[in-house]
Amino acid sequence: MKIGKIIIAALFLLFVCSLYASEIPCHVATIPRPQTKSTDDHKGWWMQRFIRKSQSAKNGDIDLVFIGDSITQRWEDKGKDIWEEYYLKRKSLNLGFSSDRTEHVIWRLQNGNFDGINPKLVILMIGTNNTGHRMDNPAIIADGIKLIIENIHMRSPRTKILLLGIFPRGKTAKNARRKNNEKVNKIIKNYPNEYEFVHYMDISKNFLNEDGSLSREIMYDLLHLTSKGYAIWAEAIEQKVKELLNE
Repeated sequence: MKIGKIIIAALFLLFVCSLYASEIPCHVATIPRPQTKSTDDHKGWWMQRFIRKSQSAKNGDIDLVFIGDSITQRWEDKGKDIWEEYYLKRKSLNLGFSSDRTEHVIWRLQNGNFDGINPKLVILMIGTNNTGHRMDNPAIIADGIKLIIENIHMRSPRTKILLLGIFPRGKTAKNARRKNNEKVNKIIKNYPNEYEFVHYMDISKNFLNEDGSLSREIMYDLLHLTSKGYAIWAEAIEQKVKELLNE
């Protein structure tokens, strides 16, 4: 029975990979899936947010889009005042979803979250949950990020992408999850060499103390930003955002 299930799972994997043919390897971080207990669960918060945000996209008139996980979603919470100061006037859309990994973002892009819009700029930061939930190999996480980039470009070829290095996490530089994310950043920092529409920034040092440690004043749980952390984020990228938006 177990062997039969393994065979079925393998065949399903091959089928999914054939649907999304790409030079990027097909694995756990690149196979699109929704973040629900089952694909039939349309009552959970994630699917409700997906439907609501997809409708916002379909309404159009969006110039700037943030894509990511809970760190991005919480622009609507801890970062609300900073968002209103920097991004509300710029016709911005927040496509951050708590606990999302790369495969969840890919699913969202392929199922309506990006339909109806051709933003001038996307700010993308994703991957820390691939590390935190499964400790994915950095190369696998980087593959997922690359497929997200390709999905954005396929849907909106004129959109520029500001790809951010994954933010630091954990108290010190010795933290295993932080080290894993740093290895991802060493890979994805080269993506502008492959894609002329991609621009890379790593603002990690802006969040750190001189000894490389994280303060709970900046990240209250050593992962998610405080309002002060969101101010640091906005200020760190502002000049680049202005440049890419041609302001």
